[in-house]
Amino acid sequence: AAPAGAVAFGVKHTEGVSVDVLFRGRAEPEAVPGAGARWPLDEGTVLRFSMSRASSEINDNKVTVSFYAEGGKPINQAGVFLTGVGISLDVDADRDGVVEKNSPNKASWAWGPEGHGAILLVSCDKEFP
Repeated sequence: AAPAGAVAFGVKHTEGVSVDVLFRGRAEPEAVPGAGARWPLDEGTVLRFSMSRASSEINDNKVTVSFYAEGGKPINQAGVFLTGVGISLDVDADRDGVVEKNSPNKASWAWGPEGHGAILLVSCDKEFP
């Protein structure tokens, strides 16, 4: 996706985003340091970015990749806006009709009317014969 003539790239990102640069043949990613760092455009180089928390609003995080020609002259930029979505599967662990994030009954299960722990109902029928 790099423009013609580009030989290096740099990455900037907002605080809520983590970015790693992975090079072919290297198992460990190289964390993206502060502003001004550049990497050569080599085949097999991968940018991996992620968010560790949910966004407070749509498109509130951004990653910008700047491309440079020989000698460090800027050529172009590409950017992507990110929205982190928080997903949580929670249960009514004490079976009282209320889902609580910190119920002490999540760690165990007991059978019966006074029992506790999640009850999972799975649909195992054939939707399409």
